[in-house]
Amino acid sequence: MRNARDASGVSGVPDVRDVPWWGTVSSAAAPVLLVTGLTAAAKLQPPKFDAFNNTVSSLAGEGASYSWVMTLTFVVVGLCDVLTGLALRVAALGGRLALIGAGAAGMLVAAFPTHLGGSAVHAVWAGIGFAGTILWPVFAMRRGPDVPWALRPSTCLSITVTLALLTLWFAAEQATRGAHMGLAERTAGLAQALWPLIVVVSCRLSRTAPEVAGDLLEPEH
Repeated sequence: MRNARDASGVSGVPDVRDVPWWGTVSSAAAPVLLVTGLTAAAKLQPPKFDAFNNTVSSLAGEGASYSWVMTLTFVVVGLCDVLTGLALRVAALGGRLALIGAGAAGMLVAAFPTHLGGSAVHAVWAGIGFAGTILWPVFAMRRGPDVPWALRPSTCLSITVTLALLTLWFAAEQATRGAHMGLAERTAGLAQALWPLIVVVSCRLSRTAPEVAGDLLEPEH
């Protein structure tokens, strides 16, 4: 029998059962679709295209072959982030709003593709998207003994620092036109796409633990 603490949550934290199935699907779909879209878009480019030294945005920009592939990927992955942010009711509101904002910014990146000479509007939305995906963990953190580990302060602070360092690596490569600019951006982007899934998995695992403990402690009749 599920105990009262598991049913109502503690310290103001909603029951982790509040993460609906569609939130799990959207969080799992985002990294899969991102990798699939990046791989497909890069394969469709001319043979001389160097994925390690070109940004993801270049795959959706002017002059790219089949630019719609990467554009569609931006839109779908952004939509997944929005849905995950709506579904993660166990997370603090600030973090959910940051994740939703990052997803919306990702879709706007697709709406304003880059072009030769650069695009200020594209850069602004890309910057907002990066900022949202970096900061949402620290805004989503909760305190309390039954908080899922991925939403605890120490975890959230650590992942925000990690994501920030990966983004700074990409920024440094871009500023110096380094040979690994594309690799740095893809590494940072994949890490940002994976974290919402890890949070959802953490919530689901913490949901089952109290139930198992309660069943073990319940006396037999």
